[in-house]
Amino acid sequence: HPVSDLVARIKNGYMAKKLTIASPVSRLRENILQILKQEGYILNYSKVKEEGSAERFDIHLKYHYSNPVVNEISVVSKPGRREYCTADKIPLVKNGLGMVVISTSQGVIADHEARNKKLGGEILLKIF
Repeated sequence: HPVSDLVARIKNGYMAKKLTIASPVSRLRENILQILKQEGYILNYSKVKEEGSAERFDIHLKYHYSNPVVNEISVVSKPGRREYCTADKIPLVKNGLGMVVISTSQGVIADHEARNKKLGGEILLKIF
């Protein structure tokens, strides 16, 4: 499952105090990384293609005074149990300090944007 793999890589990278981690390329991962970058949870990411290997993302993790910016990150929807919500039932993470990433009919978006557009969908992950 690509979301679970990406979350595990980010979590392990922060626990190991890595500056950069690698992840395979997919459109879903790219959309999630774009949101994490916009919301300030990662510094940046770039697509890398080396000779003789598959494309990958290099994800640059963000630290604040040598502490990880991300305290908690977890997968909500799993292959065996999908979690869906309507626009008015989008959960708040840590009373609004965190956020959830939602897959909607208009693409993968952050929770505040889904509330503004009145869109529901599948909750992919939550981050704080």
